[in-house]
Amino acid sequence: MLPKLRYWWQAKRSSFWFVPAVMVLDAVALATLLITLDANVDLHVVERWPLLFGAGADGARGLLTAVAGSMITVAGVVFSITLVALALALASSQYTSRVIRNFMRDRVNQAVLGVFVGIFAYCLVVLRTIRGGDEGGFVPTLAVLGGLILAFVGIGVLIYFIHYVSTSIQASRIIAAAAQETLAAVDQLFPETLGDHADEDTDANLARALAMRAWVAVPADRTGYIETVDADALLAVARAHGTIVRMDRGIGDFVVAGTPLVSAIDHGGLDGAITAELNAPYVVSRQRTVEQDVAFGIRQIVDIAMKALSPGVNDTTTAVMCVDYLTAILVRLAPRRIAAAHRLDQDALRVIARGPSFGGLVSESFDQIRQNAGGNVAVLLRMLGALEAIASRTLNSDRRRVLAQTVEAIAEAAERTIDSPRDRARLGDRLTRVRDVLATEPVVFVRAHQDGRAAR
Repeated sequence: MLPKLRYWWQAKRSSFWFVPAVMVLDAVALATLLITLDANVDLHVVERWPLLFGAGADGARGLLTAVAGSMITVAGVVFSITLVALALALASSQYTSRVIRNFMRDRVNQAVLGVFVGIFAYCLVVLRTIRGGDEGGFVPTLAVLGGLILAFVGIGVLIYFIHYVSTSIQASRIIAAAAQETLAAVDQLFPETLGDHADEDTDANLARALAMRAWVAVPADRTGYIETVDADALLAVARAHGTIVRMDRGIGDFVVAGTPLVSAIDHGGLDGAITAELNAPYVVSRQRTVEQDVAFGIRQIVDIAMKALSPGVNDTTTAVMCVDYLTAILVRLAPRRIAAAHRLDQDALRVIARGPSFGGLVSESFDQIRQNAGGNVAVLLRMLGALEAIASRTLNSDRRRVLAQTVEAIAEAAERTIDSPRDRARLGDRLTRVRDVLATEPVVFVRAHQDGRAAR
């Protein structure tokens, strides 16, 4: 249930209504609290500060009506500004439509809308309790003062929001936000360091033995992108049925209802109920998310780079910036252990997982940029610099081989598309440096011990 709850929370957090709705409820609760305090506790505040609290029923109504009207108007302006920012982000042709979700889940955008709608709701609740002299006379002085203070808070928030929107649609902010989200996913999904061990199971005999078994395909019951998978629940189903489950679709893959989602070895005891049990651990949605899908975070940045390299835009600086942030992601990932494909339960194989690999993520990061950066010396040089930085953090021989293959692919692209002797010389010098780094065992500094000694 935990992945499903996490998915529910992510969906609510990404919506444009959840945070404003919570803030409206908070504003209503604050108004109710202050009104109750005014009605039941005699604070003598009017006598002590008559200029601050001395407004009568008509004055209080006028003040709160003006605040409520202006706040709901500004809320509409905020919503319009947000939509205009989204439209500009798309119309600029520098960004991909996949970054719209980042705008929607931005806490500042949600909170600002919540502030203005919340102040409006606060004023409505307080207005309802004000009565003139003929009606028994009640003016909640503290609540009215609270409305005045909230009006000034709203003014400050509006000024800040205008500044925030003007900076949030810049390419650097959008790329940095996508990279930061991806880095957080790397830290969460791959917390352990790799050392000198291999990433994946390499037992060829086991792979051949499993290939000879009779596998029964279990179809998906929904169509969409696989957003999360509860690995523990999948392991529990395999244990309960005494079988081995193989994931045919991994996180981030698109699955069509009725096509194979997983496969299981049939010992003669499988029945139709296992289809529902094996579908239950999967959360299938209409779009991919970054939380368990590092490749999607990389995909967003690559898409921005592709737009920047398109002939209609030709923005080399943005493409270089994308390569820089992809470097940061892969440098963070390089020393991390990626979970093995074979999941055991008391030394018995139960689940053959389908997940990311270091080589796949490197290809996702650089292949399309390389294919579209032909003739662009700045981007090709920056990609070689990126691979040099990643290689300096990579101990595993298989991963270094992947980086070497990517370097040679970039060298081939440069050889084919760069004509200037000077530019070819610059690229040749950088290629030599990268190849030297890949040929040299890197020195990796580990965290210092508690007694103050450091190890290499």
